[in-house]
This record gives sequence, C-alpha cells and structure tokens, in this order.
Amino acid sequence: MPRDISDDDDLIDALGQTAFMTMGALTGLAADAGLSLTQLRVLAILRDRRLRMSDLAEYLGLEKSTMTGLVARAERKELLARVPNEQDARAVDVVLTDQGRGIADALSIALRDTLTPLTEQLPPADRGALTALLRRMLP
Repeated sequence: MPRDISDDDDLIDALGQTAFMTMGALTGLAADAGLSLTQLRVLAILRDRRLRMSDLAEYLGLEKSTMTGLVARAERKELLARVPNEQDARAVDVVLTDQGRGIADALSIALRDTLTPLTEQLPPADRGALTALLRRMLP
C-alpha cells in the first residue's frame, strides 16, 4: 500500500511543532537557571550516571576540546566534577556535584510542570501509546 504523502507531512509538521514547543520550554528553563541549553543537557544526562569525558562528548556530538571547555565552565559554577574512572586510571569521568544534582532535579520538575499541560490533554492510554511510539523512534 503506497504511503500517503499528506499523512507524512502532517506527522512531520506535528513533530516539528512539538519539538519547537519543547525546545522553547527547555531554552527558557536553562536561561532561568543561568545555563546554556548544552549545559542543561549535560546535567540531565548525568542525573542517573557518570560518564567518561570522551563518552559524554560523543553522546552530545561535541569535539573533545569543546567538551573540555564546557566541563571547565560547569566546574567553575560547581555543577560538575571530574573524577578518576573506576576501571581505567587513564580515563576521567564527569559527575554531578551536589549543587549540580539539585539544579538538575529542579529543572526536571520544572520541565514536567511545563509540559504536563500538553500531555494531560490526552487520555492515559494515548499518553502510553505516544510514549511507546516516541521511544521506538529514538536511537
């Protein structure tokens, strides 16, 4: 059965609008916290893990030198710390400080509060289906 281009266009349009709304919320929350959007991403990523500097750079799609500068700025704000990797003495991991964890947790709550009015418009079954579909789209 051939694909209906107008259905694809509607899907892409809806995804784009949703992305712009979400990015707007994230950008505003980051600015309110005095962070860049990339710094906000780093705090969110590290909320439940510690990563090698090189793995974090790869995850974010950044060059190692860019990652080093980003981590150094966050260290000066006392949001992140570099610690020795537990398995490889040559490697360095990046972790949240207590202050960084507090900000990351507060931002997570603020994002949920900001986006919940959008998702509450859907019945619970539709929210579950949307979650499953979005997860299938992610790498």
